[in-house]
Amino acid sequence: MSSPKFEEFLSKVMSKVKSKEAHNKIKKELTNHLQELSQFYKQKGFSQENADEKAIQEMGNPFTIGENLNPLHKPQMDWILIVLFIMFAGISFLPLVGGVPDLYVSSSHFMGRQAIWYTLAVLVIIGFFFFDYQKLKNWWLYFYAGGLLILLYLFLFGYMVNGAKKWIFLPGLTVDGTMLSLFFFFLAWSGIFNKINEFQSWKKQGFLLALFWAPILLYMMVPDFMISIIYFLCILGMFAFAGIYKKLAVNLLLTNLMAGIIFIIMFYKTSRQSYLFTRLSAYINPTEDSNGAGYMYVAVRKVLSEAGWFGNGITNNIKFQLLPEAHTDFAFPFLVYSLGWAFGFILCLILLIFISRISKNAFKTKDLYGRLIVIGGATIFAVPTTWNILMSFGVVPIVGVALPFISYGGSAILFYAAVLGVILSVYRRKDLIEPTIVDEIKS
Repeated sequence: MSSPKFEEFLSKVMSKVKSKEAHNKIKKELTNHLQELSQFYKQKGFSQENADEKAIQEMGNPFTIGENLNPLHKPQMDWILIVLFIMFAGISFLPLVGGVPDLYVSSSHFMGRQAIWYTLAVLVIIGFFFFDYQKLKNWWLYFYAGGLLILLYLFLFGYMVNGAKKWIFLPGLTVDGTMLSLFFFFLAWSGIFNKINEFQSWKKQGFLLALFWAPILLYMMVPDFMISIIYFLCILGMFAFAGIYKKLAVNLLLTNLMAGIIFIIMFYKTSRQSYLFTRLSAYINPTEDSNGAGYMYVAVRKVLSEAGWFGNGITNNIKFQLLPEAHTDFAFPFLVYSLGWAFGFILCLILLIFISRISKNAFKTKDLYGRLIVIGGATIFAVPTTWNILMSFGVVPIVGVALPFISYGGSAILFYAAVLGVILSVYRRKDLIEPTIVDEIKS
């Protein structure tokens, strides 16, 4: 228990530290140091009161200490991520020039809606940035239940578009329910992995197995193949950096591997004649059905081959003639065709910087929960970005996947804004919280 003299000293120090969030961490560190000094003088024969007094004198002027600590414990903002976000926002308006031909709506309509979405996105980022992310860690079960209920609702009552019941229809608005559920699962698994080593019994490991595979099953039933991949890799990324005990990690890997094999066999047997397999056949040999399932592979290849280094101008008619969905799933080939390969390489570089910046931020915090959030968030950005670009080159199958912050769509923009906001919240508090990662505490 801290002495009244220590409390008075700490109070003077804290009066000069503006960040209230840093007070607990600083108090704990200074209290430990004061107690060590007091114990040292007590062993030299000083009374408790005199030992405490000598410890305070040894520390120095409390106001000076507070002034020195204040700049070291200010909330941080990652301005590089903010600048890149602004750049993406500007680029996102380019595919909307000239309107969207298949919907027969002018460009001003879509640009106005895009401006509204980005205004809301900024508010979402600000909201999460100032919110203390640590308050979410013990709510993982509620987040998981929320995500699961959304998927069940989609399966039973979802609004179907292009063969997928992934939309929740509200008056004047449709919301991508699979993306909303993914955000909840992202927060839920961050909380689960934060305390994963408590799941030692076989019953709890079986519970984890069910928790992991239930969303994948429901995503495939909706169906939303891309979201299931993002979910899978997001959880896998968190798993790799969760600091799981070796025996538990091996058990979880083996049980999930077996479950995965069973899942793939069952999926193959029940879906051999499905739309998904038709799309996979088109991916393997697009020219076999160039006017049907293979059309987009042939069309995108043609668009990119005609791009040139500096493009054909942003007001071209390519999306009217050859490239549907140029404002959403195929924003990347449209931008390359319009502005050239030089712009395409620059855009890829900017996206790479954005994702690598997030990934590096994961290791700037010593809080395990915060680190898991940032790693999961980096995966959520990296997977659709990589897939969207690679499918333009025919490297991976063409599926419905937005290019984060660039493709048109309110649900996607708000989803990625929420993820970015939580990541920035972790970065903001990286120097304000006590370490929870064992190796870094010891060092």
